[in-house]
Amino acid sequence: MKRLTGSIVAPVAVLALAAGLTACSSDGGGSSEEGGAITVWIMGDTGTAFEELAAGYTEKTGTDVNVEAIPWANLNDKITTSIASGSGPDVIQIGLSVLPTLADAEALLPLDDLLGDYPALAAENFADAVAGEATQIGGQTLSVPWVADTRVLFYRSDVLAEAGFDAPPATWDELTEAATALAARGDGQYGYYIPQWDSSLPVVWTWAAGGDAVDAEGNVDFDNDGFEDMVDLYTGLYADGLVPTNSDFDQVQGFVTGITPMLVSGPYLAKSIEDAAPELDGKWAAAPMPKKVDNTSLFAGSNLGIWHNSSKVDESLALLDYLADPEIQLDWYDKVNELPTNKSALADPRLAEDPNVAVYVETLENARVVPLVPNWDSAVGQKLTDALNAIVLTGADRQSTLDAFFAETDGLAVQ
Repeated sequence: MKRLTGSIVAPVAVLALAAGLTACSSDGGGSSEEGGAITVWIMGDTGTAFEELAAGYTEKTGTDVNVEAIPWANLNDKITTSIASGSGPDVIQIGLSVLPTLADAEALLPLDDLLGDYPALAAENFADAVAGEATQIGGQTLSVPWVADTRVLFYRSDVLAEAGFDAPPATWDELTEAATALAARGDGQYGYYIPQWDSSLPVVWTWAAGGDAVDAEGNVDFDNDGFEDMVDLYTGLYADGLVPTNSDFDQVQGFVTGITPMLVSGPYLAKSIEDAAPELDGKWAAAPMPKKVDNTSLFAGSNLGIWHNSSKVDESLALLDYLADPEIQLDWYDKVNELPTNKSALADPRLAEDPNVAVYVETLENARVVPLVPNWDSAVGQKLTDALNAIVLTGADRQSTLDAFFAETDGLAVQ
């Protein structure tokens, strides 16, 4: 079994989806011609691999699959145009952070009354963080899990050993201690790297400190002790000179050269490290997230949904059922190294052959999705990173900056 290397989630532009979807849709519309193939939109560069995977479905059912690979950067325009025209695919891959936005635009077909005849799609078959109610929107099932992603600590074991650390940090105190020792190696050396664009990291650290991004009523609310503890860690790493400050810092080169021997990222980083420095094999590894209260991490990845006016609903559901089979999910992992969401596939001993992949799978057991808020990336995520970066990079007043962030985001409703 190969090491997981494929990128599962890429930065996605916030969807400026057209309003009034129903009015814009063609009456009785559909995205596939009667008797023709079903159309699937797959995001990123895995279209060819998906065509190979779907060949088994075609052999089994006789239904052809037309695969269209959509670059993540083009997703906004592609979906907006499809909503405005009333046409779209039959099946669409959906990044979890985009799911509530598509739901808000009524672009997806409700599935609750349709899943009974497709046993592989039963919620209990999937990882709890994305199964059933976990990713329902407004009480409706609009998608089913497909592939998983998470966040773990990557560390240079050789560099840490030279600094006197035989194991990666497991707590925030240990993280700060190790980062301080590593930064003391000399000018231009740091202990850690914070991607200034990564809005999920502050949320994960808030969870790790026992806080949350939503209140008991299901509204966005960061004004809690766990969030303040996260801000203390975030700003403290900068204040103590333990992280680089330039926004164009290359995280792969920083890790490979040892300038920044620790960082949090997704499993996709492994491929970049292997490609850039194969000679470092055995000198780096992945570990669970360091914790303050616990090591809750991010459950990211993608679901699959059916376009709201598809004329190939039965065929599309049969495809989703086929793709949810554990062996098919493991086949997809073999092809592109994207983690399964099916519990049986995640428990397959073949995944544990690589110790890093075993860490990813273990981390998924204690992981959460970002709050399902429409336009999360622009409405909350970007504002969060802007606030933190203003404090650490420009010296903005902490309290007034956070108060402004709270005022802009508090009360946004989780779907």
